[in-house]
Amino acid sequence: MTKNMDTTHSAPVGLLTGKVIFITGASRGIGAAAARLFASERAAVVLAARGTDALDRVVKEIRADGGVADAVTMDLADRASIRAAVDRVWELHGRLDGAFNNGAVAQQPGPVDATTDEDIDKQFTVNFRSHWTAMNAEVALMRRSGGGAIVNTSSIGSRRANAGLPAYGAMKRALNSLTETAAVDLAPAGIRVNGITPGGTVTEMIDEWEAATPGTIERISASIPMGRMAEPREIAEAAAWLLSDRASFVTGAIVPVDGGAGA
Repeated sequence: MTKNMDTTHSAPVGLLTGKVIFITGASRGIGAAAARLFASERAAVVLAARGTDALDRVVKEIRADGGVADAVTMDLADRASIRAAVDRVWELHGRLDGAFNNGAVAQQPGPVDATTDEDIDKQFTVNFRSHWTAMNAEVALMRRSGGGAIVNTSSIGSRRANAGLPAYGAMKRALNSLTETAAVDLAPAGIRVNGITPGGTVTEMIDEWEAATPGTIERISASIPMGRMAEPREIAEAAAWLLSDRASFVTGAIVPVDGGAGA
C-alpha cells in the first residue's frame, strides 16, 4: 500500500466561489480529492463515477463540512450514461461553469507486443472517447452559461515512451491533442480547455500497478526529483487553479504536475 506523505495544505480562499463544477472519476483518488478541494473553495460540485457507495460517502463528507455536493452514477464506457450525467448538472443547477474530466481506467502492465486488442479497445473507450463525449456535452451547457473552463487529466506517460503501459500512454497523448485543439476551437465561445499531466501520485491505481508489478512505487519515487510521490490533493490544486478565474488567459496548456520528473 502506498504511503501518504505529509505536506502542507493551503487554507481555502474562495478560489471557485459561485461556480458549478462537474467532476468525473470522483469516487476515489484525484477525483475525490478534487471534489473536496473544489467544494472547500466554494464551488457547487457534481460528482460522477460508477461507485455509487463511494460517491455518496464523499458527498456526505462535503455536506457535513458545509459544502454543496451531489452525486450522479456514470459509466465512462457508456456514451449515453456520460451525456445523462452532464445533463443532470443542468437539472440541478441550471448552469455549468467548469468540468474536471478525470476518470480513467488502468492498463494491465506489459510491453507493446503483449498488449491485446481488448486492452486497446478498453483504453480507447475510457481514456479517450469518454473525454470526447463528456467535453461535447459539457460545451453544450457552457455555451448556454456564457462560457466556462475544462480540465482534462492526462499523464506524465503521455509525454514520452511509457514502457509497460503503451496503450494507456498512447490514449493520454491523444487526449493532449484533443485538449489543445478544443482550446483553439472553443476560445471564441469563452471556453478554456487545459490539461494536466500528473506524475506518480498516491492513488488506488498506483496500488493496482504495484500489485501487478512489484517495485513500481519504488521505481517511480526514485525518478521524481522532489523525492516522493504526490498526494491526490496536490494534483487537484493545479486543476482548481486552471478552473478558476485566476487562469483567465490560460488555454491550450498541458501542465505538468510531476515533482520535476518530466523536466
